[in-house]
Order: sequence, then structure tokens, then C-alpha cells
Amino acid sequence: MRWTLKPKPEIEKVQALQEALQVSEPIATLLVQRGIETYEEAKTFFRPSLEDLHDPYLMKDIDKAVARIEKAFANKENILVYGDYDVDGTTSVALMSSYLKTKHGLVYTYIPNRYDEGYGVSYKGINFALENDFSLIIALDCGVKAVEKVAYAKKLGIDFIICDHHRPGNEIPDAVAVLDPKREDCEYPYKELCGCGVGFKLVQALAQKDEQTIEDLLPYLDLVATAIGADIVPISGENRVLAYYGLMVINTNPRPGIKAILDQVEKTELTITDVVFIVAPRINAAGRMKHGNFAVALLVEEEEDNANQYASEINEYNLDRREKDKEITEAALNQIEEQKEQERFTTVVYDETWHKGVIGIVASRLTETYYRPTVVFTKSGDKLAASARSVRDFDVYEAIGACSEHIEQFGGHKYAAGLTLKEENYPAFKKAFEDFVSKTIDKNLLVPEIKADVKIDLKDITPKFYRILKQLAPYGPENMTPVFMTEDLVDTGYGKCVGQDKTHLRLTATQGNSKALVGIGFGMGDKFEIISDKKPFKAVYSIDENEWQGNVSLQLKLRDIKA
Repeated sequence: MRWTLKPKPEIEKVQALQEALQVSEPIATLLVQRGIETYEEAKTFFRPSLEDLHDPYLMKDIDKAVARIEKAFANKENILVYGDYDVDGTTSVALMSSYLKTKHGLVYTYIPNRYDEGYGVSYKGINFALENDFSLIIALDCGVKAVEKVAYAKKLGIDFIICDHHRPGNEIPDAVAVLDPKREDCEYPYKELCGCGVGFKLVQALAQKDEQTIEDLLPYLDLVATAIGADIVPISGENRVLAYYGLMVINTNPRPGIKAILDQVEKTELTITDVVFIVAPRINAAGRMKHGNFAVALLVEEEEDNANQYASEINEYNLDRREKDKEITEAALNQIEEQKEQERFTTVVYDETWHKGVIGIVASRLTETYYRPTVVFTKSGDKLAASARSVRDFDVYEAIGACSEHIEQFGGHKYAAGLTLKEENYPAFKKAFEDFVSKTIDKNLLVPEIKADVKIDLKDITPKFYRILKQLAPYGPENMTPVFMTEDLVDTGYGKCVGQDKTHLRLTATQGNSKALVGIGFGMGDKFEIISDKKPFKAVYSIDENEWQGNVSLQLKLRDIKA
């Protein structure tokens, strides 16, 4: 692990904010690092307000989208709400369809089959719309690159409204409306919405026409917060407001489908991290192991008994997904060793039997092991399909684009992408990808990095400090959980390896005359020697609360320790 300490912000800015807010220097430093420099900016940050959401009509084409939907209502047209099979796609479809059904009875949903249709808008989906008399398709979390498919639908007399958040290609599809804040000609002030967030802006625009307020739309924000967490978009600006209020809904009055998931895991209060690791994998498992329709059915269900039944089935898919994930990860790691590829700049592996639904997760696991850009392929029909993952600060989407002569199609963003190619092109792609990455990647990026925000002393960690720290949540990209560094620590002698197989480290740290604080390091049992016999050490950690037998205390959640 490389440790880096973020540069100290300008001391004048930190002191001014410290004075204005009456907070400690570490808290003021954390805020300035996040671009918060004035009392007003801090107020907006600490007290997210629905009034801070932008007017949806600032988004290009949204007026056209609203007009076309109103026309569909007036003419009693069948509307097909179409979305991808992942969490962002299925939450978007649940959001849009459930809202439209409050206005119009003729609304249906369509999630493409991951295995025979693949990602995004498909010809099969358009033909389904034709055969079933749908004259309007609203595509969510996909479509901004579906130029030929939208043109095909237009010839058949089917209109498209696209709500997407991915980077457009060179040509924008000829749809009735293309809502995407990443369009170069779109002046919407916030560019980092997820697909469900763009869908929500369209719902907001429709609601405004009906003189509904933003408060009327609060019940939909549990879906938006789930998508924000799962899609790993920045939790800044508008996303922070949507995530904040969405979490409030999840924790106080979630829809029956989300409540049914939470009942299974017996969690009372969820953070965005819990949404990412508890709710999202279960919703995702439906599309990975069976069909995304199951996730939509769960998320729109209004009857508690039915929701519990759906959640139980989806939990089974998730257990199945875990088993497949473990099995394929082991096989992929063996393949790397057998082919003696441990020292490469990239991981590119393939087996035709691997389950397409879990190769993205396997790519993430392999990245954790070898820490380098990773692509995992499997057979999909007569082609090979792959999921790619990256390491921090390296653009895997750009790297795949540099190998486009060997590829049929690809899409995604900086840290995660998908692609397909002909089987005979696999060796050439593997070589080209390795060549491009080896020549362009900064070699430091191939060593996992822990970025500490601020260096502090243990005496800085007080109940008031933690109370303010908690208000920095919800955490995510551009507002990550604060990580601290402290030097000159000593274990009081109670440090030990814990857990069934003794793989975790528990210690009690002091610094000088400071009060002792318990630290827990998961998977760090092999570092016990560093702290034994009261040897001084330094640590990087976040701070959380530990509840044990009714007592709540602050503890250090260790990220790493060094002598």
C-alpha cells in the first residue's frame, strides 16, 4: 500500500472557515478540501435542501419529452418504459413506470434479457413494441448511442424519448428527445446525475406541469438514492440532495420492495455504503442470474406479502450469484498463474463457460488481487462479451477505445466498461490492450493507494468531532469517508488477532497521554508483529461507532498500519 496525504489547503481559508463555523481545524480542513470555503457553502452542504435541486427545464429537450408524453396521454397511446438490467436501469424503470401509471393506465415495462439482447436498446425490444402496439418508448439509463436502433424504430412509427447519463458518441440519436446532461449542447448545471436521476428530472418536469411540488415526489427518492449508490456517481451537488432525502425515505418509509430486502438483513438504519453492499447486489442479482423483470416487479410492488415473496426469491438469486462469483474468481486466478501472467500490466482472461452475469464482479475481484486494469471475457452467442474494471485514476474506457480495431462494440466510463468482439480477435485484443496500458499507465497507479485527508492526533477525536463528522455523510465519490493518519501510536498491550481464523487485528491505541481508542483492522491479522511489544506504529483509518452490549464507543476502523 502507498500512503499519500492530501495537500494541506490554504491556511487562511481553513482558519476563516474554522472561525465562521466554530469547528476544529481538522473539520475545517476536510470542508475546504471538498470545496466548501464559506459559511453559506457549509450551510448548503450540511443542510441539503430540496430547494437546491435545479429546474428540470434547464435540461435540453425536456420540454419536447414532456410534450410527447402529454400527447401520448391525450391520445391514449401505449407507452413502453425500457431500461437496462442493472440497478440504475431497473430503479429508473420502476420510478418512471410507477409515476406515469398515476396519470395514465397504458404504461408497461421492458427490461432486455442480458443474455440474448445484451446491454441497452435492442432490436428485439423494438420489435416487441411494434407487435404490441407501442407508439412511444421511454429509454432509461441507455440509448444515447443507439443511433441505428432509434432510426429503425422511427421507420416503424415508434417514437423514442431517451434519458441517459453516459457519454454520447459523435452522433445523437434522432429521437423525439434526448435527455443527457453530458451532451455537449446541454447546459444543465449538474452533469453527474445517474440514469435514474435523469429519469427523476423528467418526472419532476411532468409533475411541475401538474402543479405538484417536489415534496409530492419524495416517495420516489428511495429509488434514486439506491441508483446513486449502486452506480458510484459523485455524491456532490444535486446528487447529494437526492441521496440525502432518498436515504431518509429508505430509513423511515421505504417502498414495500426495499423494506422486504431490509427485513431480511435486519438492518435498522442504512447508510449509502449499506445501500451499495446490501440493497444493490440483491437488485442486481435478478438481472445477473435470472431476469431484470424480477427486480422491477419487486420495486413497484405495493402489497407487502407479495414484496416479501419477491425479495425471498431475489435473495436466492443473490446466494447463487455469490457461489458463481467465488467459483469463477478462483478459476480466473488459476488461469493467470498457469499462463504466468502475474507480472503483466493488465489482466485479460477468458473462459467460454463463465456466467455472463457475474464477470463484472469477477473483474472487480481480480483488480483487488492484482491491482491493474482488468478485462474478463466469456462466450455470448457467437461473440465474446467482457466486463472491464480499472484502478484509481486510469481510464479503462479510453484504453479499450484505443483497441477498437479488434472490437465489435463497447461502452461505459472511466472505471467500468463492457465490450464484445469476435472470438478470433481475442488474442489480438489481449495483446493490444496490454501494449496500450503498459505504454500509458503511470506505474505508481499499479500500487494500491490510501489517501489520507488529514493528519490528526488521537486527542482530536472527541464526541463533538464525530458528531460533526457524521454530518458530512452521505459519502461517495467527491465526498469520500474521511481517512485520517496518526503517527507515534502504541498499543497498550491488549492487541491480538481475532475472528474465527484469526485474520483480523484488534488493538488499543494510545498516543502520549491520550485516551486509549480501540482499533479494528479487518484482514490485517498478519500485521500483528508491527504493534507487538509496544513498538511505535502509525495508522491510517476512518472513525466509526462500535455498539457492544448497549454501550456505544468511538473506534478506529483501520485501513493500514506501518512501523
